[in-house]
Amino acid sequence: MPSKSPDGTLLGHDGEHERRSLFSRESLMQDVNPEACTWPMAAYCFMTGWIDVIVFSAIFGWPGFQTGNSAQLGIALARLFHNNGEDTSFHLADQLALASVLTFLFGAFIGRIGDKMGAKTRAWLFLGTFIQVLFTMAAAILIWRSGQGPIASDRGDIAWTNAKAFASLGFISASLGLQGIMGKRVNTQFATTIVLTTVWCELMADPKLFTLGKVKTRDHKIIGIAALFLGAFLGRALLQSQGSAIALGVGAALKLLIGFSFFFVAGKVVQAKPASGAQGA
Repeated sequence: MPSKSPDGTLLGHDGEHERRSLFSRESLMQDVNPEACTWPMAAYCFMTGWIDVIVFSAIFGWPGFQTGNSAQLGIALARLFHNNGEDTSFHLADQLALASVLTFLFGAFIGRIGDKMGAKTRAWLFLGTFIQVLFTMAAAILIWRSGQGPIASDRGDIAWTNAKAFASLGFISASLGLQGIMGKRVNTQFATTIVLTTVWCELMADPKLFTLGKVKTRDHKIIGIAALFLGAFLGRALLQSQGSAIALGVGAALKLLIGFSFFFVAGKVVQAKPASGAQGA
């Protein structure tokens, strides 16, 4: 692996000095090392818990859990064909689920920009996270302007009902859709950093689950699960005291810090090709 000289210069395999400043094109377009992304990905999981709990507290729905929203839409469609006097209208909760699914897909589609830039480059990881920040800030402003409360009393009386609240949910879901595709492209033990059902299953199936000492496949999954739980706990605590807009605003600030953290993640080491003379030696 390349080493550093006393002045901080990276040394290549051939001994040649490669001078790269933090914001040089070479540094920005360099792929990060997935093995060094543990804490940014754990922070993504933390933000999933933080943001999910804000929405769930208001509408009893998950902006990142599209399995649940898709099943809910299936139930709503089945209800339309059930003619026994039951209410067959498209309920408000179903409308919110549809809005979340569509905007989540929109956010995930934006993630395809990273495939053009380089899904693991520092430039895209910062830019993509910054787009998430903008979406989250838009959601905070919209829910503040909506005048809607932060916590629903029960499932039949959800807190977000007007157009601005719908738009806020859309921006939140889009931000998580983008986060999910970015987390998937980095390809770590944290998976998409959004839905942890697969992570839970893989953790239980890990052959080294009870092995003493460090086990990356197990330990990183535990870190992700714990980070999401902690995010949900702290997000709810702030939500109860300050409301949805402030909780989302703080979440946007935290995501901005995550974005900047990618500048300091170690780059992926590219093995130097052996010289043709060395191959014949």
